[in-house]
Amino acid sequence: MSSPATLPISSQQPISSAPSQPPLATPAFRSFINRLSSSIRQGFSQRRPWTELVDRTSFSRPDSLTDAASRVRKNFSYFRVNYISLIALVLALSLISHPFSLLLVLCLLGAWLFLYLFRPSDQPFILLGRTFSDREVLGILVVSTVVVIFLTSVGSLLISALMVGLAIVCAHGAFRYPEDLFLDDQEPANAGFLSFLGGAASSAAVAAASAPAIAARV
Repeated sequence: MSSPATLPISSQQPISSAPSQPPLATPAFRSFINRLSSSIRQGFSQRRPWTELVDRTSFSRPDSLTDAASRVRKNFSYFRVNYISLIALVLALSLISHPFSLLLVLCLLGAWLFLYLFRPSDQPFILLGRTFSDREVLGILVVSTVVVIFLTSVGSLLISALMVGLAIVCAHGAFRYPEDLFLDDQEPANAGFLSFLGGAASSAAVAAASAPAIAARV
């Protein structure tokens, strides 16, 4: 008696989806970094010589508050990039002198970048075995930002450093005599430096719209 024929059984291997890109390799993140770095370089190339900023022969006492306000406005139009660099330097020194606050700011910034803004939509956020939706991640980040800024020393540190930087800028602008400055062609050049964040953000948005992984989230 012949044995029954054995039917061949083919085992189908599951088709694995293409591995998703890590946040650092997404087109949106690369475009954002490239646009941000190029805009910063372009802005710093338009800064005024620091020797001109601290020229002692150009300092004089303002005649009135109106004169001081006019000087601040004119000097800011001319030394805008230098003033922004000074304020950024004061903020950086304040954070460096407080390592814990610096660590909190870096962690918060990294969380916003890699857990929400540039995280591919096909990579769910999983913590302690629980998968969080994009809305839940956004809520956690917002609550974390409020806690870090308002319930720790980070908020008071940033505000005090910003006030110190603005005080330095206003004092310099009020006591520097601006009549030797050429202000006619400064606005278009300096506007590019101030708008680098908006340009970088819009560039990242365009790249995100063209990337399927990011576009699926939007």
